[in-house]
Amino acid sequence: MRIAVLSDIHANMHALQAVWDDLSRLEVDAIYCLGDLVGYGAFPNDVIEFVSRNRILTIMGNYDEAVGYDMHESGTLPRSAQQDRLDRISLAWTRETTTSKKKGYLQSLPLNRREAHRKLRMVFVHGSPRRINEYLYPDLPQATFKAMARLADCDVLFTGHTHMPMVKRIERTWMINPGSVGMPQDGDARASYALLTRGLRLDIVIRRVAYDTKAASDAVIRAGLPDALAHYLTRGQLVRARTDMLEGEKTG
Repeated sequence: MRIAVLSDIHANMHALQAVWDDLSRLEVDAIYCLGDLVGYGAFPNDVIEFVSRNRILTIMGNYDEAVGYDMHESGTLPRSAQQDRLDRISLAWTRETTTSKKKGYLQSLPLNRREAHRKLRMVFVHGSPRRINEYLYPDLPQATFKAMARLADCDVLFTGHTHMPMVKRIERTWMINPGSVGMPQDGDARASYALLTRGLRLDIVIRRVAYDTKAASDAVIRAGLPDALAHYLTRGQLVRARTDMLEGEKTG
């Protein structure tokens, strides 16, 4: 059994197509997406159409919820004033650009999925088993991950939202964050996704896929979104590190 897990595409059609091309060279039994199809990027309708047309098993992310229901907050944590401004501009543009039909698709997405393949129990969430917008950073206390493992009650917990790849073993539970397809935040601009293979043992790989970041960046600028959002795509970072986010929270 082999499954691919994507997350946080964020309206980046260039990155999604590159990942899809990479997957076409592999034999996978299922493809899952942990949500946040939209936001920040230039192609919300195209990404939604691609995901729905190819029947990728998708759950709702906080940005999907905000756009689907025309909310005025994206559900992201408070950050620096500049990043908060970019988020608000992005959300307003995406809400205006996404068609009502595509918003209906976002509304239809489940908040989580629970699957079993060959007795391997898997849970798929966007943020955490507790909240759609909870950040499970790799450096959180071990006690936090133990609590999440108990709450999820599974063999493998897939979680997104942080845009940072993570593979952890907490007691009997694997915790996997595939990173972000469309807007990585770990300093590597390549698209990221997870590949899980179960044979005699469980094999977990985070795959990185190069794509035309300049074309994606140029598309953001042509769409009228802030240049700063375009530059993030070529840098592979929305915030430089988690410490930057904490500093941003302290200042506003």
